Amino acid sequence: MDRKLFEATQAGNVQSLHQLLGENPLILHTSALTSAGNPLHVASAYGHIDFVKEIINLRPDMAQEVNQDGFSPMHMASSIGHTEVVRELLKVDRKLCQLQGPEAKTPLHCAAIKGRSHAVAEMLSACPECVEDVTIQHYTALHLAIKSSQYGVIAIIVDWIREMKKEHIFNMRDEQGNTKIQSYDLSSNYKEQLKTWIHWQVIELLLGHQANASQGLEVNAINHSGLTAIDLLLIFPSEAGDREIEEILRSAGATGMGDDNQTSTGNPPASSAETNPLQTKNDVTEYFKFKKGRDSPGETRSSLLVVAALVATTTFQFGVNPPGGAWQDNSIPTSKTHIAGESIWGSTNTIAFRLYMFFNSLGFKLSLQMINILTTKFPLQFELQLCFLAMNFTYDTAVISIAPDGVKLFVILTISILPVAIGLAAYGFRLQRKRRRSERTATVEPQNQ
Repeated sequence: MDRKLFEATQAGNVQSLHQLLGENPLILHTSALTSAGNPLHVASAYGHIDFVKEIINLRPDMAQEVNQDGFSPMHMASSIGHTEVVRELLKVDRKLCQLQGPEAKTPLHCAAIKGRSHAVAEMLSACPECVEDVTIQHYTALHLAIKSSQYGVIAIIVDWIREMKKEHIFNMRDEQGNTKIQSYDLSSNYKEQLKTWIHWQVIELLLGHQANASQGLEVNAINHSGLTAIDLLLIFPSEAGDREIEEILRSAGATGMGDDNQTSTGNPPASSAETNPLQTKNDVTEYFKFKKGRDSPGETRSSLLVVAALVATTTFQFGVNPPGGAWQDNSIPTSKTHIAGESIWGSTNTIAFRLYMFFNSLGFKLSLQMINILTTKFPLQFELQLCFLAMNFTYDTAVISIAPDGVKLFVILTISILPVAIGLAAYGFRLQRKRRRSERTATVEPQNQ
């Protein structure tokens, strides 16, 4: 772009623009040939409304052009929040708010992410169908506003959707199969009390007017991972505001995939154990069992880590120090030979020793895998993985060293195959469980219709 034209555009000086046009009537045309952007991009970014009007009057086609980053003047004006510029551009063509930029984001998407509520309102009024536009990840403007915690924009879009009777938008899914309510749970950040307040306000807003359930939000929609909104809420560590959000969801009829009953955890049915002070053994056992709606996922995860660490410590100790101890000397008679350091029990009772080593190794490998899964998002991952590798190598070396020649091959095969077998078994179990959930959901849905 010509330097003088750029300076005039940056300052919003319409008089300088006319002077330049007097010197070179084709300056606006040549600027498009010499640069990826045009004066309308710059004027829209700075919010110079008079300059924008003049450019639109002279070259309305510039409103359709994109710069080197793939953004149109409407993208820039809407994301920055220049509402008057957005209004003028919409007069050129209301479809400008549906122009796709990088990742198929439209100006409405950009405004929703940045929380430009006035710009959002202008675009919805001019082009109602733009609310259904989706990005490459299948995010609507409502998805993006929820993920960005832009409560003002969310309120505008939700009210507009209800007013225009377009409630089906609430149940549009992203690429993970999440509805709006599930996107909220995945994007929640509870670090600040203010944000927590906003989040459960959003939940109440999305669940408003649930009396017309056939047109409202599907609170029990299942995403591609087989999880409902309640499941997503309970997966993450418990934080302030979780209880209120759960109560709001359950009052709207939301349930988790693991719930056997439709009752809310906030109002559990009275049990005989509560009225009878002499609780039976079964009542006590039931009380201490893990309950998904009652127990904190964060505390459960910590308990699992403690249990897994205890199992790993015990099995490691028993693996390198099997019952009966080890031979203290070498003996090479005509029959049973033994070497110092080998297990006495393994030399005298090979069948029992093999069973012992198999189940002990199974417990050790399983506990390490549990610890690895539970610490996946921990910092210092490289160091943690090195620790797991070192523990595995130490255990494997120790049990191979103490195994007598008659069972050494069995021990080597056991510790080599177990990690792979455990991984495949766990994957198969989860796959089967997910299939059962899908079948159960498919069976329940026709009954509800």
